[in-house]
Amino acid sequence: MPETHFSCMWIEQSDAGDVSRIIHQIMPAQLPDGEVLVRVDYSSLNYKDALAASGHPGVVQAFPHVPGIDAAGEVVASDSVRFSPGQAVFLTGYELGAQRWGGWSRYVRVPADWLLPLPQELTLQEAMIYGTAGLTAALSVDALRRQEIVPSAGEVLVTGATGGVGSLAVLLLAGLGYQVVASTGKPAMHDVLRSWGASQVVPREELAGPQKRPLLGERWAGVIDTVGGATLGSVLKATRRNGCVAACGLVGGVNWEASVYPFILRGITLAGIDSAWCPTARRQQMWSQLAQEWRPALLAEVARLTTLDALPGQIDQMLAGQLTGRWVVALADPAEST
Repeated sequence: MPETHFSCMWIEQSDAGDVSRIIHQIMPAQLPDGEVLVRVDYSSLNYKDALAASGHPGVVQAFPHVPGIDAAGEVVASDSVRFSPGQAVFLTGYELGAQRWGGWSRYVRVPADWLLPLPQELTLQEAMIYGTAGLTAALSVDALRRQEIVPSAGEVLVTGATGGVGSLAVLLLAGLGYQVVASTGKPAMHDVLRSWGASQVVPREELAGPQKRPLLGERWAGVIDTVGGATLGSVLKATRRNGCVAACGLVGGVNWEASVYPFILRGITLAGIDSAWCPTARRQQMWSQLAQEWRPALLAEVARLTTLDALPGQIDQMLAGQLTGRWVVALADPAEST
C-alpha cells in the first residue's frame, strides 16, 4: 500500500478565478474510487494537460484538480481478476486528467477497464514516450492506411511536426516507408525533422495563410493534421483526389473555413481521431503495432525527461508553442529504487 502521503501536481482556483499550481501532498483516501490502485512511475506532458493545469473550463470540471492524461506503473492493489499486485500496467485517455484526477500523482486509482498490461516489448518509460500522443499518431496513420494511402501514393504531410503527436507521426510514417513532408513554425528544427525521417520541411506560414480559392493544386496524398484551424482548411484544399486528412489537434484553433468541394469533387476523406475513448479492441491493436511492427528505431530521440518540480515552467512553454518532442514526467522519488 502507498505511504501515508504522496506527491501530486495540485491545481487550485481561487474565488477570484486565479489558478495556481503547486506540488501537494495527499493521502490514498483522497483518490477517486476504482478497482485498481497503481503506483505511477511515469506520466507525460500533453497539450490537454497544459490546458488542465491552466484551469481551462473545457477540460477541468472541478477544483482542486490533478492533471495527467497518461500514466504507467505497477499495480499495488486490485479488486479485478484481470490485474494483480506487482503487474506493470499503463493507461491513456478516458477521463484521466480531465473529469478525473490524473497521472501527475505518485498513485492513481482507476477503473480496471481503463488499464492495459504493459507489452513485454516496452518499458514503462517507453510506454509514456508514446502515451496519448503515440496512440493518436498511430490511429492517424491507421486512418490513412484504411483509405489505401500507401507509401507509393505520394507525399504525406504532418502539420505541427515538432509537437508530441507530430514528432511521433513523422517517425511512424518514415519507418513505414512514406515520403513525409513536415510542417513547422520552428526554423531551428528543420534539420532535426529531417533526422527523424522527413524528406522535406515546409514553413507553417505556407499552410496557415488565407486561401480564398475553394480548391488548390493537388499535392498531398494524405495529411496528419495536429493543428486544426486555418491550417486544416488549407490542407484540405490541397489534398489529392481520393486522399485522406486525419484531424487530431486544435492548437491552431477549433474553427476553420471550408466548402464541400474537396469532398464532392476530389472524394477526400476527413477522418476525425479520438484517442481518449478509442474502443478497447482497436486500442490494443494500435499498441501492439507500436510495440512491434511500427516501433521506430529513433523513438528515444524525440523524448525529454522532466519531473513534477519542473513542470510549471514547461506547461507555460507548451502553451506558448515553445516545446518540441515528447515530454515524459518521472514520478518516482530519485531515492527510490523503482
